[in-house]
Amino acid sequence: MQKPKILVVDDDPDLVRALRLRLRANNYEVSTASDGYAAIASAQKERPSLIILDLGLPVGDGFVVLDRLQSSDALCGIPVIVLSARDPQANEQRALRAGAAAFFQKPADNDELMNVIRLSLSPAQSQAAPWPS
Repeated sequence: MQKPKILVVDDDPDLVRALRLRLRANNYEVSTASDGYAAIASAQKERPSLIILDLGLPVGDGFVVLDRLQSSDALCGIPVIVLSARDPQANEQRALRAGAAAFFQKPADNDELMNVIRLSLSPAQSQAAPWPS
């Protein structure tokens, strides 16, 4: 079985390194991008199973990336978890409305983040049908 691939998009090399180690230890394949342009290019090329996205990026912030992902038929189904140092009161609802699956304030609780990643990648989540009305 192929490992799920997670694209980590953040311009903080220390955070990227820590996330890469944590994700690999949990049996995920990891790729990275450090700006908005590289994030879109990597998503198009690699088709990750999930994206962890910072909002404060050079060359197109996280909201630009979310918008581009959501407007692409090929990429709109990829779950995006926003991990940001920006004020959650001003940005959490905006990120969720823009298509993010979850929002975490930096520094995030590692166990909680890993749990949301597992839930976002579970087959039941991707195949869930809406309740009949």
